[in-house]
Amino acid sequence: MKDHEGNVLSFHNTPVGRREFIKWAAAAGLAGGALDALFFQPGIALAASMDTTAGLVGYWKFDDGSGSIAVDSSGAGNSGTLTGGPIWVSGRMSDALSFNGSRAEVDINASVLDTSKDYTVAAWVQISNPNVWASAVTQDGANVSGFYLQYTNPAIPDGGRFAFSLISTDSAQSPTTRAISPFSPSTNVWYHLVGVHDTMAKQIKLYVNGTLVDTQSVGTAWNAQGETVIGRGKYNGGPVDFWPGLIDDVRLYNRVLSDADVFSLYHATPPQTSAAFTPLRPPATPLVVRSPYVSTWLAADTLPGTWPTFWTGAIKAMTGMAHIDGTAYLFMGAPTRIGSVQTMTQTNLTITPTQSIFTLQGGGVTLTVTFLSPVEVDNIQNLSVPLSYITATAQSNDGQTHAVRLYFDISGEWAHGDSNELINWNTEQVSHAKSAGTLTTFTVTPHSPQVLSEVNDYPSWGTAVWATESQPQLAIQSGEDVVVRAFFVSQGTLNNTMDANQPRAINDRWPVFAFALNMGTVTERATSPMTLVLGHVREPAVSYLGNPIPPLWKAYWSTWQQMLASTYADGKEAFKRSEKIDAAITADATQVGGTNYAALCALALRQAMSGTELVGTTSQPWLLLKEISSDGNVSTIDVIYPGMPVLVYLNPYLLRLLLDPILAYTETGGWPLPFCVHDLGSHYPNATGHNDDTSENKTEEDMPVEESANMLIMVAAYIRFASDHDATVYANAHYPILKQWADYLVQNALDPGYQNQTDDFTGFIAHSSNLALKGILAIAAMGQVATAAGKTADAVYYQGQATSYISQWVNKSQDSSGLHLKLAYDQDGTWSLKYNAFPDKLLGLNLIPMTALTEESTWYMQHENAFGIPLDIRHSYTKADWEMWTAASTDVASLRQYLIDALYQFVNTSGSRVPFTDWYDTISDKQVGFHARPVIGGVFSLLARLKSKPRRV
Repeated sequence: MKDHEGNVLSFHNTPVGRREFIKWAAAAGLAGGALDALFFQPGIALAASMDTTAGLVGYWKFDDGSGSIAVDSSGAGNSGTLTGGPIWVSGRMSDALSFNGSRAEVDINASVLDTSKDYTVAAWVQISNPNVWASAVTQDGANVSGFYLQYTNPAIPDGGRFAFSLISTDSAQSPTTRAISPFSPSTNVWYHLVGVHDTMAKQIKLYVNGTLVDTQSVGTAWNAQGETVIGRGKYNGGPVDFWPGLIDDVRLYNRVLSDADVFSLYHATPPQTSAAFTPLRPPATPLVVRSPYVSTWLAADTLPGTWPTFWTGAIKAMTGMAHIDGTAYLFMGAPTRIGSVQTMTQTNLTITPTQSIFTLQGGGVTLTVTFLSPVEVDNIQNLSVPLSYITATAQSNDGQTHAVRLYFDISGEWAHGDSNELINWNTEQVSHAKSAGTLTTFTVTPHSPQVLSEVNDYPSWGTAVWATESQPQLAIQSGEDVVVRAFFVSQGTLNNTMDANQPRAINDRWPVFAFALNMGTVTERATSPMTLVLGHVREPAVSYLGNPIPPLWKAYWSTWQQMLASTYADGKEAFKRSEKIDAAITADATQVGGTNYAALCALALRQAMSGTELVGTTSQPWLLLKEISSDGNVSTIDVIYPGMPVLVYLNPYLLRLLLDPILAYTETGGWPLPFCVHDLGSHYPNATGHNDDTSENKTEEDMPVEESANMLIMVAAYIRFASDHDATVYANAHYPILKQWADYLVQNALDPGYQNQTDDFTGFIAHSSNLALKGILAIAAMGQVATAAGKTADAVYYQGQATSYISQWVNKSQDSSGLHLKLAYDQDGTWSLKYNAFPDKLLGLNLIPMTALTEESTWYMQHENAFGIPLDIRHSYTKADWEMWTAASTDVASLRQYLIDALYQFVNTSGSRVPFTDWYDTISDKQVGFHARPVIGGVFSLLARLKSKPRRV
């Protein structure tokens, strides 16, 4: 089709922002349903393909790879000369140049641009030193550069950021105008920078990662007639600001690129990677992830070369090596000083909801290493097990046979959170039912355990358990890390000796605990797997109001040895069940939101569930939650709430198990206030309650409307998806406390006072529109609870109150522009994501007028950045969980797909290598805070909305 100027708009399967599409469609006279029909088709994100070659007068791909010439691919013949030692390296797309920050540059030897006219400058950059001035692309004048695409020194006001800068004349004494980014970049992370000079508008613009971040007014520009330079600037007549880091894909245009052009240019350059990832490249890969204390990740692309870490970033060392035909190869970890070792090449990483599967090659052998952390939502016995599986198989890939031996170890870091602590270790044989065999088992424990205490978020009591099948081909060894690993490197086996020098500190010669298995002669047929089990067991698991509570697995096995034996024997069937769960989730998610949504669900599941653990007995099982990476509270209600969708989708009974201990505590009368408590204890694993919190002694974490509404909505969600009998029993059992909270909301929800709410990092707020919406929907949810309890009069009352309040809410929230709803009633011109609309869909309340929902959706689509929509007008950051709640609350298909695709792009490309963060910047692709939190269960909101009955997989 053509726009109003006759320019052709073509479409293909590249993700594009709806905001840009709206501009193109408006130019073509399209709107409303016609626009949606063009923009969205199920499973396909359509995009506009803009012409990014028109006006291209300089294009240095830096794919030359060697030599001293950087070829100009624009056809203008302006090839550059490398001077001062830039180095060819692997780049964003193919190759790139590394600049040393002192004298390296690329001289173009020509004035490519007339800087007094329209032009655009674009480049991919990484910066390695954030404490200096640095210029990526400039053009020399006699005294200063005509423009600077640069990074500013953090010592100046608003420094430490990317900028596109112009000095008004060819003099260092003249004023400088800068369009600057709103954030400081991460070091050694790729960013796409675009600077635009628009003479008609008399403006300069800066784009970062496809998004316009700043516009500044400028006067008439001057023409810098010196050479164009990549890697430095000019000031006071001399070279300055040499770039420290990488530069790739530099482009110069003699025209103004539009927002859509820049967006298309950014998405036209997919990143290069040395290994394939299916279905996405995770920022951190779950390895052994079962509970708050069994949560080990790989914060890198490849298994060899990086130590696995606890969710905090603390190393939990695991080493994997293979001896292939007498040569040692590393496939996991980052050991040093162990002799001559080659590194296997990782060719693929596949992420499923329950498994991380690495494929590696070396020495003519393909090794498949799988980490399985089962999530058996319909079997709380199996779900209570704090152990994961690791398997490895080998097969020839060159048509030859090979002698293969495998090695695995863990370090003493698995026993405690402080490497200065003394530890003990032991081995024992644990009988199991499979083939009447035994498991050779290492146990590692603190020498002086502190029960129910943490150090650096890791338990100071309990036992690390590390086991595999006993067999003649198995050898074991414990001892100093470099000694044990070097022995395998040189001998291809272990010597079956145990280091008796204990107790000793974890960091005292770093004791490790190793298995080596002779896999025999390997052919083109995959070997039987070497299977290992790894985890951590504690007794008691937690305390509740001063009483120790056992882990739930103790209700099924009297000892951890029995649990270990049963878990190992069940391994083959556990894999089969997990593959069934993986397939069901993937199929459902793909149908609802496409392959990108399925990828997000695959990455989210283990993290969402590992923030919880089952405790108690079969007669009173509880699911407790740790508020990971923020306060560490026990069962924080506004952390349970955003993660709720994963439980609603998979098994609402698990949601009930999370709610039960909160209801039990508040019903004892220990909590003295009329609204709901914030959490069950200030720090996991001790649920101490908050009996000392009074109206005169309020804690800063009290969230009166927030938590009361959260509980009512979650109870209603459980009741909605439970059987009629269970719903009635549950509603009546807890009716008094639920009614108390509902009555509090009737008095306080319509116009909340100055108080805290779940997004507490934004500060207290009064008259919050989003918080009021949650409270109103919770009152309606109480109507459903009353119906389940058989209290018809109450049901009518609460429904009537909610209906009355929602119309008042729309009026109070409406911005004077008539285009959107406000952040707070008294803050005209503001806006925020109204993610709390999701319960209206989840519970089938249908309270919110469609006009309000449509208005908000239209507004959101005008504020799409490269990686999502900001949480509100005040910042460029957002919350991943709330974005997915927003996606599930809208009926605008294109907005929903955009939110999915934007979050996918963030996860797939972010340089913040931490477990799935829920708090990140929508422009910079950078984590702001939080990671590894169970709130990421909110990714499943689309599946929860479409649920009609409890999901059995």
